[in-house]
Amino acid sequence: MYSADFTQKRKFIVKLGKMLHKYGTPAYRLEAHLHELALHLDVKASYIISPTAMIFVIWTEGHEQEYTQAVRVEPGGMDLGALSRTDELVDQLLQGKVSVNEADALLDAIDARPNPYGKLPTALAMMMSGGAFAMLMATSWNDVLWASLLSLLVYGFMLWSERSPRLAHMLEPLVALSAALAACAISRYIDPGINIRLVVLSAIIAFIPGLALTLGFAELAARHLVSGNARIMDAMMLLFKLYFGAFVGIAIGFALFGQVDFVKPEPISRDFAWLAIGILGISLMILFKSRPKYTLWSLASGFIAYAVSVQGAAWFDYTIGAFLGAFAVGIYSNLFTRLAKAPAVIVAMHGLIVLVPGSKTYIGLNSLISGQDFVVSTGVGQQTFLIFMSLVAGLIFANVALPPKKSL
Repeated sequence: MYSADFTQKRKFIVKLGKMLHKYGTPAYRLEAHLHELALHLDVKASYIISPTAMIFVIWTEGHEQEYTQAVRVEPGGMDLGALSRTDELVDQLLQGKVSVNEADALLDAIDARPNPYGKLPTALAMMMSGGAFAMLMATSWNDVLWASLLSLLVYGFMLWSERSPRLAHMLEPLVALSAALAACAISRYIDPGINIRLVVLSAIIAFIPGLALTLGFAELAARHLVSGNARIMDAMMLLFKLYFGAFVGIAIGFALFGQVDFVKPEPISRDFAWLAIGILGISLMILFKSRPKYTLWSLASGFIAYAVSVQGAAWFDYTIGAFLGAFAVGIYSNLFTRLAKAPAVIVAMHGLIVLVPGSKTYIGLNSLISGQDFVVSTGVGQQTFLIFMSLVAGLIFANVALPPKKSL
């Protein structure tokens, strides 16, 4: 029979683990955080965590009491606001400011909080993310406009999927197909200067799993082999679904509306990339539900990542630029934990989003299957793999140079 004290502790550990997993915490960080908590609560614990399953084994010294739970979970999203509030709550527990029972109730309150930004700001953030990505690709203002509007169409399907489980299962290929059909119609009837494939990629950029691939490689580097492989395969399947939807949508669009000769408009100046980084950072704040008090920290992370990576690429090449960018983001995020007393991931994600080559993976897939390049992409497959490795190496070196003060 479990004692009341042991029962409270193991219930809190399991609930905290599920919530942090739900908020997108990688396995190696989650296990380290739960281990630190278990030591404070004076219990022993072991965990096996993957994107779709969690196993908890918790026991007391001498194995007088032991508890095991295995649970099936869905891959987590990214909720930086809830993550930071949960981290603050655990800090209060470790400092003795709240009891285990009080912390347990407060966890439920955090989980029940609605989206702090609401639907309209989230819709605007989706539009900004699509337009900002098109700006970063140095395409035309035509593409920026249509990418922004098609991102709004994608968000409409996202809202619909929240009410329809059937739609949720086919959301990724459906949004890509719909964006592709709309882009083909726009090219035929409104604007022949639209780069169809690039606009479709920009419209669905929020779904491109570049960050998930990077986290998967980071988990493999930390020797969390099951979680890392599962995350990478899940990201690759998501990428395949997106590309399949876009491929079919463009094929149907050309059959329905006909293929129009592309009239290349005036490209955007590369100087607008800095504006795009700022717009992207603001949109990510909303999409990741980050807390307003970390706005400047998060925006700075994106600018640091872009500035260092671009300068590194100018001095050396894209691979070294990505390494230096990830190293700078890692140092900056670990410094953030020391000054703001908050998880490094809150600002690290904003910098990594700028660096991860998710779009290059999609472009490489298009080149492999269709043999067509809708942007200049020489050696994109090899370059993408090297950039992923450089990002992981940069984060590892940063943690050695300036160790983080928090496990999250």
